[in-house]
Amino acid sequence: MAIQEKKKFRTSKQRNRMLQLLRATDSHPTAEWLYEKLKMEFPRLSLGTVYRNLSLLIDMGLVKKIHFGSSFDRFEANTAPHYHLICERCGKIFDFDLPVDKDILEHAKQRTTFAIRYHKIEFYGICESCR
Repeated sequence: MAIQEKKKFRTSKQRNRMLQLLRATDSHPTAEWLYEKLKMEFPRLSLGTVYRNLSLLIDMGLVKKIHFGSSFDRFEANTAPHYHLICERCGKIFDFDLPVDKDILEHAKQRTTFAIRYHKIEFYGICESCR
């Protein structure tokens, strides 16, 4: 059995700053948002560089891409299992402080031969600002 090597990543000021911004916000931003926040600090930064660094941060397990079917990918530094609240009017995404139901995963695994690895649940409605 071969020993799997851990990937080694060079450090990058831009990538470190991007991670710092993601950890400091709870807004689940887009790559464009990150680019706008960083372009004054890094004048040679391109949107492509932001996407490449986000991809590396995902590979490193430090960032998650959120898939909600919107036209823009959203990102977050909270990689622990958790649920989201999504506003149907403004599109804002909020972390929902509700314990992840591990029993639902086990119940699902018992009812199928599908190799389930994880689950996600989103709650949709209208946020306080939009009401």
